[in-house]
Parts: sequence; C-alpha cells; structure tokens
Amino acid sequence: MSYAHGHHESVLRSHAARTVADSAAYLVSSLYPGASILDVGAGPGTITVDLADRVFPGRVVGVDAASDVVEVARAAVAGRTNVEFRVGDAYALDLPDASVDIVHAHQTLQHLARPVDALREFGRVAGPDGLVAVRDVDYGGVIWHPQIPALDEWIETYHGVHRGSSGEPDAGRRLKAWAREAGFTRIDGSASVWVFDTPDKRAWWGGMWADRVLASAFADHARALGLADDALLRRISDAWREWAAHPDGWILLPHGEVLARW
Repeated sequence: MSYAHGHHESVLRSHAARTVADSAAYLVSSLYPGASILDVGAGPGTITVDLADRVFPGRVVGVDAASDVVEVARAAVAGRTNVEFRVGDAYALDLPDASVDIVHAHQTLQHLARPVDALREFGRVAGPDGLVAVRDVDYGGVIWHPQIPALDEWIETYHGVHRGSSGEPDAGRRLKAWAREAGFTRIDGSASVWVFDTPDKRAWWGGMWADRVLASAFADHARALGLADDALLRRISDAWREWAAHPDGWILLPHGEVLARW
C-alpha cells in the first residue's frame, strides 16, 4: 500500500508544524534525560528533534519509509549530536531487540495495512522494559462548523482514499485493541484533540487542505480509485477556503493515544 497523501509541499507543511506539545503531550511525563528513542514515521522530523532536545544527551533515531523526506529531515539537523534519521521499514526495523527505551509513532499506524504487526515490531525493539507510544487521529470523529456541503463530500472521499491506499482513517479508536492483539499487557489509553478556530489557524489548516486536495497524492489516489473527478476536488478545495474565511469556522480532530508495555 502507498501513503495516501504523498509528500507534496502541502503535506509537509502540515507535518513540519508538529511539536511534542501539540502532538505527543501524553508522552511527556515518560521522557527523561538520557532516554533513547526510536521515532517511527518521523517525516520531516520536527517531533523527533523536539524529543531529542527533551531527552538530551539521550540518542534519538527517526525512521521513515520515504527517502526524500528523510533527506529533508537530515538537512534540518546538521551538526546535532544526539539525533539522526534513517530510511526504514516499520515492519522490520534495523535495530536489535530491546535496544531503545521508547518507541514513538505519531500518525503512523493509520497508514499501515498491518498495524498489529508493526506494534509487535515496536515492542521487540523496546523490549520487556521499554515503552511503545502511539497516537493517531480518528477521522470518523471529526466535527466542524459551519456545515458546508462540500466538506461532507471531503470526509466521505477522505475515508475512501485512505482505505483504498493506506490503512485505516479511524485508527484512533482502534489503538487499544491493536495493542492488545499485539500482545501488550499494560496499556494506558488517553485522547486529545486538535482544534483550529482562530483566523490564523483556519487559514493554515484550510489553506493546506485546499492545496492538498488538488495537488498532492491524495488527489491522484482519489481519481485512480474512482472516488472523485476534477470538479469534485475543485469543489472541496473551494469549500476549505470558504470555511477558512468564515468568522465562525471551527474544526476538531480527535486523537487516540496509547502507552503500551509488555
């Protein structure tokens, strides 16, 4: 399966804005100086670098399947001593058993066809004393205002594209079940949300999606799967700009979170 969004600028624009504070707050109390971390699905690496700063001098390795985005991440950390980025496979990580203290994956399992297998691999690398931390959005729970009809078309198209190309868009609600199936016996679940409501936040989120539905791999998958034509994609793009410009515009994206141990 292929990544639903690809790595168009509009996609990396979203990924590169993420930090531990807005994307991994549930993990903060488990971080400590000297901890070693593997960050799977690291993308451009902003969360990875933030983790490295928080556990310094602990070593942090970011892994991503896309070599081009790994190069972007590497360029951003030139000169840093405790963080590196590698191309890697979530199902077959190039690390020994029990070799890191924490395996972290943000918005990764939702894009995998075999999330349970990936969790088992994360657990292998973390070992019996390690921690696996995962967080994923749940698009089935996304709510917004005002109710612009084309955004209903967006969420329907999104579910079809995601399931047709890379996994499960409603992953957040499934994380605990996946962790149990993978064999973890100590599982702490939680949830948090992203909310975009101010003019600046709406402009950023709405503008990103207005571009993404026209120019990223999402658009290519939607056409190839027969889920959308150019007219629908243009209608959705225009709807995102309308939503972003509306003074009452508001959107909430729920996320499931799990801290899992053997």
